[in-house]
Amino acid sequence: MSVVEVRGLMKKYPSFELKEASFTVDAGRITGFIGRNGAGKTTTIKSMLNLVHPDGGSVLYFGKPLLGNETEIKKHIGYSTGVVNWYPRKKIRSIVDIVKRFYDTWDEEAYRKYTELFQLDDAKTPLELSEGMKVKFNLLMALSHRAEVLILDEPTSGLDPFSRNELLDVFGELKKDGVAVFFSTHIISDIEKCADDIVYISRGRIAAATSREDFTARFSAPGETLEDTMLRMERGEGHA
Repeated sequence: MSVVEVRGLMKKYPSFELKEASFTVDAGRITGFIGRNGAGKTTTIKSMLNLVHPDGGSVLYFGKPLLGNETEIKKHIGYSTGVVNWYPRKKIRSIVDIVKRFYDTWDEEAYRKYTELFQLDDAKTPLELSEGMKVKFNLLMALSHRAEVLILDEPTSGLDPFSRNELLDVFGELKKDGVAVFFSTHIISDIEKCADDIVYISRGRIAAATSREDFTARFSAPGETLEDTMLRMERGEGHA
């Protein structure tokens, strides 16, 4: 079931244009949003969340347009850039005590569940966390108010290979709980490890939005890795 529908999103800047981006994100599936740096991934994500105002198009969550329903919808969405912008020297449990007052959907049982799953010590401060644990802290905050959709901008960027694999395993656990995970990346191996679906953006335009199996069948040559396919397509060499 599609929990996010992006319809013809457009955003124009002096040096870049997002051109009628359309795709869907399904519940209980991991969607990898891929493209080279500068292709339009962050612009798309910010437009999906109304963090920048699109010039055209619409975004629906759970069948409702974001515009006019933003406050209610955002109670069910988790967003992370992979950077923790919390008080660096405050204990995590103190930060949580403040944040949860803003959500009538806060679920203490979910908080405990994901604290254990992520092996996160809430007696620590953000300053004491590794880069991988900082990302998990952001996810913890989103999931503890029962987010049904996670929209993550380059969550694995800057992580060491072990932390990246650990985070991708977490995505797999969330998928089992029916959470829709939509994450942007330029690291193709991350997509190969965990993505069910692929949305591929190139030069501000959605070039493909389909299952990973269909993407491979349509665009890859025999024996070609997904990374090889992407590199060839970015060079403008077209289909295999």
